[in-house]
Formats: sequence, structure tokens, C-alpha cells
Amino acid sequence: MARYEQQRQFLKSNFLEFKHIKTDKIKGVAQPPVVKPFDPDSQIIDLPKVSREVLRNGNMFDCIDQRRSTRFYSAEMLSLEELSYLLWATQGITGMNKNGLTLRTVPCSGATHTFETYLLIMRVEGVQEGIYRYLPTGHKLLFMFELEQMEQKVDAITLDQPFVPNFAKKAAVLFAWSTTPYRSEWKYDISAHKKILIDVGHVCQNLYLSSESIGAGACAIGIYDQKLIDEILGLDGEEEFVIYLGAVGKKRE
Repeated sequence: MARYEQQRQFLKSNFLEFKHIKTDKIKGVAQPPVVKPFDPDSQIIDLPKVSREVLRNGNMFDCIDQRRSTRFYSAEMLSLEELSYLLWATQGITGMNKNGLTLRTVPCSGATHTFETYLLIMRVEGVQEGIYRYLPTGHKLLFMFELEQMEQKVDAITLDQPFVPNFAKKAAVLFAWSTTPYRSEWKYDISAHKKILIDVGHVCQNLYLSSESIGAGACAIGIYDQKLIDEILGLDGEEEFVIYLGAVGKKRE
């Protein structure tokens, strides 16, 4: 039982301790960028404007009621319009507040937005198979590189899934959300890490509901090879690392 105690403390609010800490924000340290920089000469895809036309079910009650973790996918591809919608639903920018902080489709503690969305794209119409990153400012897709033996790599990343082995490689897209913890640590110090985990839950639930609304299915993946996925995406594993995965594909009848 003792081995659980430290982790259980992590789940609790530490506000009384936190309020006595002088955070980097209070110290006047510059806020870290909330979007990872990129080479403007990279191959960038303008995503289609988000439209209700991609919806197959616009009834929120039905989407919540019918939401399930989907591990069986058809060979049908996602359209680029559908992918555009899923990216908007999970990290899309919908406005900006008076302090210049981005407002998005998901709640986030203090608008710190520690996440980057990487995509292992396997079956999207008109899009080359490979590794991409979503650029929420401008709603664009950044092509990073091709990945040889994509399905085998996805298998290796997602390890032995307990219910349906090897299901992730049958998805159309594997979402990989990384976190850059200092974006939140700058403002929340020791309270940042609980907030990051709460916030990524908001993101993945939006993926579930938006997938359901276009006739697709999603499945969150918390069991994965941390070192391998970080290495594939070129992350250092310390200042930025993958925190959650989500597979998406059209449902198999």
C-alpha cells in the first residue's frame, strides 16, 4: 500500500503549498511560446475550412450516448475535411483574450496550452502517408517526414494492447499529443503536472465526440513505448515528450 501513497498525493490539490511559491511568471520570467516554432520553408498544407457539412450526426446527445472506444476500423479513408474538423475540435483556436492568450475548443488551465499534436497519418485522402504536426495558429498541417514501415512502427509503439492486439495500425490516423511541461510550470510551478493530465483528458474526449459525429471511432491509448515514440518524433523526452495517444478510423460495419 505504501507504494501508492506518493502517487495519490499527486492527485490531490496542493493549493495551500502552491500559494506560497513565487512562480517564474511572478518573477518576471518571459512566458515560453505556446506553439512550437517551425521552419517556414517546410512543406505546409492549408487545411480546409471547418464546416458542419462533414457531420453525419450533429446531435450531441446521440454522440455522447453512442460514444465507445472503437478498435475495429474499416479500410475507408478519412477525408482531409474530416481530419481538419478533428484537429479543430481537439486543439483549434476560436479566439484570443485581451492578454493575447489563445482560446481553443478545449478548456486549459490558465490558457497555457502545453500540448502539440503530432499525427501518424496512414489513410487520409490526398495526404501522403507520414508524420505531421498540427499548427493551430493558421489551422495548417506541417509535413515532417515519411516513416518507413509505418504499420510495424505503430505496432511497436502501441505495445501489447490488452483487448484487441495490433488494432492501432488499422486506424486512419494515430494522434500523438506531446506536452512541454514548462509552459504550465512557468505559471503553476508544482501544481502544473496535475493540470496537464486533466487538460489532456479534455482534448481526448473532444476527439471521441468529434469522431462519433462524423461516423468514425476513436480509442485512447495510454499503454505505449515512451522512448520509441519520442525518438520517432524527434522529442528530447524531458522538455517535450508524448503524454497520450488516440487512434481514429472509420467504423467497421
